[in-house]
Amino acid sequence: MAALQAHHGVLEHVELDLGEATAPAALVEAALATFGGVDVLVASHAHSSLGGLEQVTAAELDRAWAVNARASVLLVQAFARLHDDARGAGRVVLFTSGQHLGPMAGELAYAISKGAIHQMTRSLADALADRAITVNAINPGPNDTGWAQPEVIEAVRERFPGGRWGAPGDIAPIVAWLVSEEAGWLTGQVLDAEGGFRRT
Repeated sequence: MAALQAHHGVLEHVELDLGEATAPAALVEAALATFGGVDVLVASHAHSSLGGLEQVTAAELDRAWAVNARASVLLVQAFARLHDDARGAGRVVLFTSGQHLGPMAGELAYAISKGAIHQMTRSLADALADRAITVNAINPGPNDTGWAQPEVIEAVRERFPGGRWGAPGDIAPIVAWLVSEEAGWLTGQVLDAEGGFRRT
């Protein structure tokens, strides 16, 4: 963190379990306390969950819902409550997955909870439109953040026209644009930024 601060100024690290109902508000409040204002919310967190219809449990469905879907709504709620409109427009970027483009039957709890983010984006955008706060979502497709096993990496890599997985550096510029002044006319949209990923 010290190295990041040297290049980017003030940073703060807060460790919270977003499955806890009070954690989203605590996170936004910590940002407000550190920076004196909250203008941008990027909710890129996720609880991954493997298991199909026969394996899924009520506990895993609840956990995926709490972290992926409920926490996203509560983060937006806290952001809206604490954003000072006098500072200017606000920006919210959520992260969904590709469940709307093809089945994810082996990740049922994850797909259901991420699908909720896809569906909530337009309604959250409408709720905040009068305050010049935009709400959009990104589906980054399979992204190499270190989670996949070697056999998965190879199988998925072959489905990309570019011959490689997506990387955080492919998505960061899209986030940067969505939170910029230039993107102020776009809200309520889900952007599929998958690099041409082929599901079949």
